[in-house]
Amino acid sequence: MAYQLPAHAACTALGDPMRRAIFEQLAAKPSPVGELAKTLPITRPAVSQHLRVLKEAGLVTDIHAGTRRIYHVDPRGIGAMRDWLDTMWTSALKDFAAFANSVSEKDMTE
Repeated sequence: MAYQLPAHAACTALGDPMRRAIFEQLAAKPSPVGELAKTLPITRPAVSQHLRVLKEAGLVTDIHAGTRRIYHVDPRGIGAMRDWLDTMWTSALKDFAAFANSVSEKDMTE
């Protein structure tokens, strides 16, 4: 069975600028909370709270490395987001094609 992510949860999670910044940092390099907190204008507990939201949305996951957790982007969550966006894109292209065909048919009859 394929991994399913409610797209709205991921969109909501990434709607916060700080979570987006954390997500982008993790996309560049997996990191522990402390390393992330050093680069952000928020406290370490705040970073942890943002990571929890990103994790619940299926966008990040973590692995234990000794006493630390290393967070990284979860490719399954990204794949689910892409699938959802592809569905929207396909629908938009079909609507555009129908519009373009109706306009060109109208131009031919005038």
